[in-house]
Amino acid sequence: MATYEYDEAGVMAAYFLITFLALVLVPLTISSLTKTSEKPTEGCQCPPCVEQQKSVGKQERGSLLTPNLSKKTYFLLGGWSLFAFVCYRVSLLKVENKIYNPFEILGIKSDTTDKDIKSHFKSLSRQFHPDKVKATANLTIEAIQEHFITLTKAYKSLTDEKIKRNWIEYNNPDGPQSTSMGIALPKWIIEGKNRIWVLGAYGLVFGGALPALVGRWWFGSRQKTKDGINALSAAAFFKSIKEESSMEEVVGALGKAYKWELPVTKSKASTEMEQIEKSIKERLGSKWTEVRKLAQDYDGELHEQRRKALVLLYAHMLRLEIQDAGLRKQQKQVILQTPLLLNALLNVSISRNWLFPSLFIMRLHAYFTQALPPSASERQRFTQLPGIGQDDVKTVGPKAKDMADFLHSLEEKDDPRLKNVKKAMEKWGHVEIVCSYSFECLFMLMIDIVIGERIVTPSSIVFLLIKLRISPPGPATETKERSVDETKRIVQRTEEEDEKFLTSRLDAEELPSSATNKGAHAPFWPGVRKPSWWIVLADDKSNRVVVPPLKITDIPNSQPGSDRDYRSYKIQFQCPPNTGLFTWKVYVVSDTFVGEEPTTDIALKVEDPPTVEDQPSDDDISEPDEDTLAGQMAAMRGGPVKKIRSKDESDEESSTDDDKDSGSDSDSDSD
Repeated sequence: MATYEYDEAGVMAAYFLITFLALVLVPLTISSLTKTSEKPTEGCQCPPCVEQQKSVGKQERGSLLTPNLSKKTYFLLGGWSLFAFVCYRVSLLKVENKIYNPFEILGIKSDTTDKDIKSHFKSLSRQFHPDKVKATANLTIEAIQEHFITLTKAYKSLTDEKIKRNWIEYNNPDGPQSTSMGIALPKWIIEGKNRIWVLGAYGLVFGGALPALVGRWWFGSRQKTKDGINALSAAAFFKSIKEESSMEEVVGALGKAYKWELPVTKSKASTEMEQIEKSIKERLGSKWTEVRKLAQDYDGELHEQRRKALVLLYAHMLRLEIQDAGLRKQQKQVILQTPLLLNALLNVSISRNWLFPSLFIMRLHAYFTQALPPSASERQRFTQLPGIGQDDVKTVGPKAKDMADFLHSLEEKDDPRLKNVKKAMEKWGHVEIVCSYSFECLFMLMIDIVIGERIVTPSSIVFLLIKLRISPPGPATETKERSVDETKRIVQRTEEEDEKFLTSRLDAEELPSSATNKGAHAPFWPGVRKPSWWIVLADDKSNRVVVPPLKITDIPNSQPGSDRDYRSYKIQFQCPPNTGLFTWKVYVVSDTFVGEEPTTDIALKVEDPPTVEDQPSDDDISEPDEDTLAGQMAAMRGGPVKKIRSKDESDEESSTDDDKDSGSDSDSDSD
């Protein structure tokens, strides 16, 4: 029968806790230390961006007294502290040796002779015999007797053959013992007088805390969509966005989501909020009134959280300074939440194949990044450059049409801000659509079945191959002239690499690690910004998106003189089921830079598959032979088959033919 031993000293429980903590903490620590950072390795080096990066880094790190640590970091610190404390406690515990050793009990060496063992036991008997030892307050009679019995058993284990055999075989002088089960719980937990408290604790943990935790996770996950936003926000997006929505209506739809996305906080800066809203109204006028109206509920009321979020967003886009620290913190939270909400809003628009609302949503990313209002004029985008304000646009470059012209105006006037502007231009996301060396646009349409086939048939699978590179604004770099042979070699190599890329499963060509992970010029974004773009194939005449947009990153910078200084991307789609000439437009929309949106027109001609005139008709197909499988199947169906003649019949027929030939020859001779 098994006996149970409770962990009175807490040794087994401590070892169990150490093992559990190690299994949890070690993987979490390794994942935290080896986690690759998504922050760009090289950001913009203009002074505003450098200052913003320092400010963001300081906010992320916190101060020495108030460090800004994540919940995971706090959990790891607490876990390792508990691990160290338990290890320290275990090191102080005395573990009883369960291995029976009679030499150790008698206090002699293992190589002691039998004669010395007997004499040593006699001396111990005279010293520890119950009749010789007197009981005291700390030493009871039972303890004296137990100690003497232990000494006697140890002596007999070394001298008596039967007891010695029990010790060697069963590690116990009394022979085989009952199975002992260790329980890593102290005995007071199992005692009857504490059962009410133990059952109460179990009820609280498994009947209250665990169901509450699971229910919170379950109902919390049901409130979120796959895009990570509140389900009520997604419902508001579906109801608010329309096919003919303007930019203001898109902003109003975005503002509705903050009723559920922005947590309710008590703010003492209501006066400053009113002043900021007043400044926004003075600068935007009817545009601000329209946005407020579009963000209202169906009862005509503007929720306080929506109003606060819209005020903070427009204060950011109008570059209004906020004094209250609490409002600045809320503004940062609202701004950093916009990409998630805009992506969810974009998915709603794309699900309905609406082009113009989708473009407005994509462009709104860049307006928030560069802190420009959506109603900004074409020339106001020059204020994205460091140190350039609205007044400078009129005085420095009154006739500038693009960034290159504005940079040229600064160079002509020897403006002191030219150095910082050039630093920003180095990280500027001016995307260029690359053309081939034969000056044919590199938007290639190829059939999936036969790569390189130029005839596109209805409902065939088509690849749109797009080649892009970043060319910072500035004077064009002259390229060296190549010989005819070198040009042919480059064209042949390009065609081979294009075909290899089209037959692969990648959406974008692979790039070396040195060409990726670059930071963008974004001095007003409260975080580190990595630029990305959308490739949109659309029919702007019908306001429809032909293919869902492809989100891309890591477009390489141009390298004059290089054979392949671009990156290829491909979009796979099914062409229309009807024939005709389809004229579409490709948009490359930036989520970081305002006004950087190259487009190009493409045409797709869908034709019927060519007919083959030399195909044999059903009448020209010969009958199957009788001895073939096809012939046997035809004979079973009652169809015609070609009979196989025997050898004799064929010989007779051939001889008859010979006689006819000889007869004809003789007739000719007689003539």
